[in-house]
Amino acid sequence: MTARKSGGLANTIAGETAISTVGKEGKGLTYRGYSIHDLAHYGTFEETAYLLLYGRLPDEDELLGYKLKLNRLRRLPDGLRSLLEHLPATMQPMDVLRTGISALAAFEPETADRGPRQIADRLLACGTSLLLYWHHFHTSGLRIDTEAPESASIAGHFLQLLHGRPPSELHEETLDVSLILYAEHEFNASTFAARVTASTLSDFYSSITTGIGTLRGPLHGGANEAAMELIERFTDADEAEKGVLQLLEQRQLVMGFGHRVYSISDPRSDIIKLWSATLSKEAGDTRLYPVSERIEEVMQRERQLFPNLDFYSASAYRFLGIPTDLFTPLFVLSRISGWSAHIIEQREGNRIIRPSALYVGPEPLSWVELADRR
Repeated sequence: MTARKSGGLANTIAGETAISTVGKEGKGLTYRGYSIHDLAHYGTFEETAYLLLYGRLPDEDELLGYKLKLNRLRRLPDGLRSLLEHLPATMQPMDVLRTGISALAAFEPETADRGPRQIADRLLACGTSLLLYWHHFHTSGLRIDTEAPESASIAGHFLQLLHGRPPSELHEETLDVSLILYAEHEFNASTFAARVTASTLSDFYSSITTGIGTLRGPLHGGANEAAMELIERFTDADEAEKGVLQLLEQRQLVMGFGHRVYSISDPRSDIIKLWSATLSKEAGDTRLYPVSERIEEVMQRERQLFPNLDFYSASAYRFLGIPTDLFTPLFVLSRISGWSAHIIEQREGNRIIRPSALYVGPEPLSWVELADRR
């Protein structure tokens, strides 16, 4: 068989999955067969996580039990809290998550009695606790209580710990929808990396931290932060149009537009855009959302590029009062569900992932003695 070159493995089938479809004609984006539109409109993130991890939607009793289970798993080990306090205040929040989750493996290692789904549930429940305990300790010196009312969703738990008060229904629901949209996306870079680690029969935590390390890269997980930095440069829509046109003229990359898989639109973008518009109206905003819309118009007109999920997520997160450096960590708190589902699936029919490379180096060379090298 002749080797086929594929930059970045584009258009290369690297494995099989029953977890999601991305950009498939007639299917769009689905999680285990359910449309992203239905999940975002009718479901909750807890239902979505259960679907990804356990293979089906929970019934009413199962969902209630699952929420209660997650609520009970929010507390951090004393040793982990101590470690978080000793991490530098200047540390990147993504590095905090990577380090904290890796450290949790020392306190609660994977065993026969603590398997992948149990660990996945634990990480979904305590990821917010880990991130925001570090955040508050190093920004205000507070050792926060990571517990929350049993009725709080993961989205509600995050916003309550961040702001120190229960969120409004609109704010909680917006973040919940965002978590659903970010939960899973087939063989993206971080998911594939997590599966590669899992294929070596490494432990569950190592696979998750592999995913975090990959998502940390600005070409994968940092687009929402870069989009926010762009949007906040401009005071109004007209200034935004001039600024973006200048960036395009200089051939600079405008983050938050286009997608490696989608060619026409990102089905998640229209959903989060509606929530951003609603939050903008509630806040009496006359800047962030109008600037975002104008940037979208310019990119469509000048480059025929559409916004991806990250672009309007940026303004939505800002309306929720979330600091920019926590945008990508929020991505992690959601995507743990998808990564976990893929790690489990990889293990079930495992074969080590080891692709071949197309060699482009020199032909075989003869050894040259040291004295004869010039």
